Amino acid sequence: MRVSGAAQAWSVLTLLSAIFSSSVLAIQLDPTTPDSVRTTAKHVAEVLVSMYKNPQTGALHSGIPGLLQYPPYYWWEAGAMFGQLIDYWYYTGDSTYNDMVKEAILHQSWGIGQNFMPANQSKDLGNDDQLFWAFTVMSAAEYNFPNPPSEQLGWLGMAQSIFNQLAGRWDNETCRGGIRWQIHPHLPGFDYKNMASNGGYFQLGARLALYTGNDTYAQKAEEMFDWLEYTSPLISQDFQVFDGSDVLKADHTQWSYNYGIMIGGAAYMYNYTSGAQHWRDRLQGFINHTDTFFQPKYGQVMMELCEIEQKCDVDQVSFKGYLARWYAVAVQLAPFTAPQLVPHLRKSGVAAAQACVGTCKTSSQPYACGNRWYWDGYDGNGGAGQQLAALSVISANLITESGPILRNSTGGTSKGDPGAGNDDNENLPIYDDHAITTGDRAGAVMLTLLLVGNTVLGAWYLLN
Repeated sequence: MRVSGAAQAWSVLTLLSAIFSSSVLAIQLDPTTPDSVRTTAKHVAEVLVSMYKNPQTGALHSGIPGLLQYPPYYWWEAGAMFGQLIDYWYYTGDSTYNDMVKEAILHQSWGIGQNFMPANQSKDLGNDDQLFWAFTVMSAAEYNFPNPPSEQLGWLGMAQSIFNQLAGRWDNETCRGGIRWQIHPHLPGFDYKNMASNGGYFQLGARLALYTGNDTYAQKAEEMFDWLEYTSPLISQDFQVFDGSDVLKADHTQWSYNYGIMIGGAAYMYNYTSGAQHWRDRLQGFINHTDTFFQPKYGQVMMELCEIEQKCDVDQVSFKGYLARWYAVAVQLAPFTAPQLVPHLRKSGVAAAQACVGTCKTSSQPYACGNRWYWDGYDGNGGAGQQLAALSVISANLITESGPILRNSTGGTSKGDPGAGNDDNENLPIYDDHAITTGDRAGAVMLTLLLVGNTVLGAWYLLN
């Protein structure tokens, strides 16, 4: 195709304008300075929210509370986005978006008994999709995010509802156990058992165990992990994490978020068991294999392997944000990981920030973030997933500035309902919000002192 001289001149001017704009707006993040991280995170969060809600009119781009515009964004990614905004509040203390986030979660929780199975999502609702909303409400409980109205399920109760639903979907027909990717048999992928669903079920059990102190959840998490490691083809003997398996063969594709899910779950179990050696070994094993997402050829900056040939789809561009999220959780709950993980969070946080200097078709605001953080500046590939991932790794650098993850014995106020999401109350975990003994209180004091000590140790490491 022939290009006129005028068109060539305009292209050059456009390129120069982009370069000039990037140099003016370039974000120089100092990950060791909390104010620098907060300011950068604020810019990135503003753009992410603008992809959900028009900043001038307040109108929702999807027209429905709790949903990003579809296409291209599926229901699960909206749940992940609101979870990231809860993290943003937890890390920075900025409550600007809290009411919006609460409204979104409550609107999408509706179904029979607030079961996070909205009818308008039934065409492609998977177990892993539901789990990302479970992660969001579990974070809300752990961080004491403002509670729902008293007549509704609490954040904890919502997480318990999803856990119980998943327990009822355990399937022994293939692979001697596990949860299928899809909930409904008519959907493509029903024969696939994936890591996000099964690893997510494990992580949710671990988090419920830590928050409630109920060992039944921990036993379920142990059972789930044993199936993953010893029966399924999803985890290798040396803790490589694979995507999934159908009735014919396993898919050995490796994604950063699957490692993140398992790192998070193992960190919660390590903390719950007061540092049990087998959980330390498992956690370390998963972390060791994440080196594949920090390749020297690309500056050892966090990346998804599909970025190399720019073949990441609209879901996959967000995946590394979840690895960053659960790296930070591991630093807090298992401080021995800090020397290995904190440098990754710092370096990738700086790289992500310098990539957030563009505008994109989904937001006219500056500070849109690109997909490739190892790229010099904005790579022209922006969107909600890219923005979410950048916000995750940038704000995660505040992990040692933040308070400890709470539980109901150390100040957590979220209302639970162990029978939620399941009409059959047999074999459900026994849970009593009010049955706290003197021994429990003494244990809570020790756990609180341990967490505070860990946080101080982590802060010392970051500042030295």
